[in-house]
Amino acid sequence: MGTDQGRAVTEPVMLRVGFTLALVALVTVATLGANNMRPPAAMVGAGALAAACAGVALTAPRWPRTALIAVPALVGIYFATGGADGPIFLLPALAAFGAASVRPARDLAVPAALAVLVLVAGMTARVLVAGYPAWVTLWQTLGTAALALAAAAVGWWRSARRDANAERIRRAATEEQLRIARDLHDGVGHGLAVIAMQAGVALHVLERNPEAVRDALVAIRDTSRDALNDLRTELTTLTGDAAERRPRRGLADLPVLVDRVRAAGLDVDVRVPALPLPADVDHVAYSIVAEATTNVLRHAQATRVTVEIMREGQAVTVRVADDGRGRTTDAPTGGLGLRAMADRAAELGGTLVAAPGPERGFVVRAVLPVGAAESTEDRA
Repeated sequence: MGTDQGRAVTEPVMLRVGFTLALVALVTVATLGANNMRPPAAMVGAGALAAACAGVALTAPRWPRTALIAVPALVGIYFATGGADGPIFLLPALAAFGAASVRPARDLAVPAALAVLVLVAGMTARVLVAGYPAWVTLWQTLGTAALALAAAAVGWWRSARRDANAERIRRAATEEQLRIARDLHDGVGHGLAVIAMQAGVALHVLERNPEAVRDALVAIRDTSRDALNDLRTELTTLTGDAAERRPRRGLADLPVLVDRVRAAGLDVDVRVPALPLPADVDHVAYSIVAEATTNVLRHAQATRVTVEIMREGQAVTVRVADDGRGRTTDAPTGGLGLRAMADRAAELGGTLVAAPGPERGFVVRAVLPVGAAESTEDRA
């Protein structure tokens, strides 16, 4: 593992070093060839300037402002000292691309203006010192500047695309973290609430009703096992082992949930007709019932809870009401459970309202559209 990681880190570095050496060598050789009619000292000097310019241009991603000014300066010195036309014309564009890939336009405005001035000064010196034709120098200067601007535009486009991809990845990671948190809250949180209630029942009847204690311990065992399975399922998601993931729970699992809530001492009235629902709607409906009944166990001090699921046209209504003390959890803007239920309903295009009942207790009511989900499954 350590060797593979070391190799993965080393290979990009080696590629960058190899590319740098290859480019510098190519520019140097091409420049020496373009200046082969000049005296040997001048030819070597021109090659050295071209090599230095190429090296500086490659540092633009690390030092963008410096490279953006230094490369045109070296180009100007090269031509002011009589250098012949060659690949050095391309190096300002390379520096502009590297700088624009890491810095926005507003950060490079001043260095770019200075770079243009330096390039114009150097090309003007070529005309005055080396006697090069002015009209050719003008077009070469405009062409070099235009090529650098085009390269900078490509660099900014590349940077914007990279940032957008990074933001999309961050958003997807955040959404996945929220989903895992909701699933853990639904599964493990519900299990722990039932375990706590069963433990309380067992302690209450410990001496006078051993059979009830036994039933409570059995319920604790079964609930804890399922809670651990839910936790293991989410952990396999984090480790990427999708083969071990279990199907998501749906309304078919509602009888087991209801039995556990009843075993905790709560009277549950269930009115759920046979409803063939899309998988996503089925899972969200079950999750809302599980979270709402968990809140009743934890907060309501209720004796009875009613669960109703009805289909009306292209929507399913999930209603959970209790006869407890009114507000069973934090406000909708503060409680994780209520936020999770509202988020799940909103993901399907539905709504969820949680409020005190008309007389007493608390009511959770969700409306989940099923038409779009069914159309999607039909097309699949």
